[in-house]
Amino acid sequence: MTEFLKEAERLIRGRGFNVYRITEICRGEGETAVLQYANPCQDVYSVAKVFTTTAAMILIDRGMLSLDERVVDIFRAELPRDIDAKWEKVTLHHLLTHRAGFSSGQLDIDCLDSTKFGCNDYLQLLLTTPLISEAGEKHTYSDAAFYMVSRIVSKKLGEPMDDFLWREIFTPCGFREVAWSKCPLGYPMGATGLYIRTDDLAKLGQIYLSGGLYNGKRILSEKAVSTVLEKGYELKWHGSYYAKGGMRGSMLQIIPEKNRVVAWTACDDSDMDELLKLGTNF
Repeated sequence: MTEFLKEAERLIRGRGFNVYRITEICRGEGETAVLQYANPCQDVYSVAKVFTTTAAMILIDRGMLSLDERVVDIFRAELPRDIDAKWEKVTLHHLLTHRAGFSSGQLDIDCLDSTKFGCNDYLQLLLTTPLISEAGEKHTYSDAAFYMVSRIVSKKLGEPMDDFLWREIFTPCGFREVAWSKCPLGYPMGATGLYIRTDDLAKLGQIYLSGGLYNGKRILSEKAVSTVLEKGYELKWHGSYYAKGGMRGSMLQIIPEKNRVVAWTACDDSDMDELLKLGTNF
């Protein structure tokens, strides 16, 4: 076990954090510490949004999508007759920044009973729901935005987004088990419900740390990586590291100065700021 992981384990056990596994990739070498014998694949909740963002950026790299493309143009054939006029201004960028105008909590399958949504077609459910603000006007964190990004990627490709990710990221980067919660029509939820190993989660961080490469293979362009990090598309800058956390404490952390990626899965709502700082100070 690396010295960092030994120190992380001491901190986790000393603070009583309910962490299952923690992975460190440092200078391209990865290792995982198993702290509890739980299922190696865990729901990373909102960390899933980084994968959805990455899928969209791959399509942008290929000229199949743009950040200023409007939702109404992408789904022209699916638009309901009584759609809220505010949808006319909503772009992919607004979805990726949670400024599309959704209300908080929409399509949150982690907290809501999806059997009570009253509709099997979640895209139509969103398109027929009035937006609460104009595009770009207000930041409101909502899983609905990233379900829609999942649907956009799937629409552009003609296949579910997770099938594309298996081909473009999961298989080339040696991911093992991956599963994604889906809507009744078979599309990944995009915002949450991603079950994955910590060592595979860390590999996504390594792609961003390496400017879009994984073991020498180009996954994303350098421009796409810069766009995500500069615009704060889920991976937010915290002064010395980028990070995206999920409910129950799961985390993906990228520390450029240390050439380190750290990922962990957990079932703990404690403040783990000490663990985040360890990766930058060790």
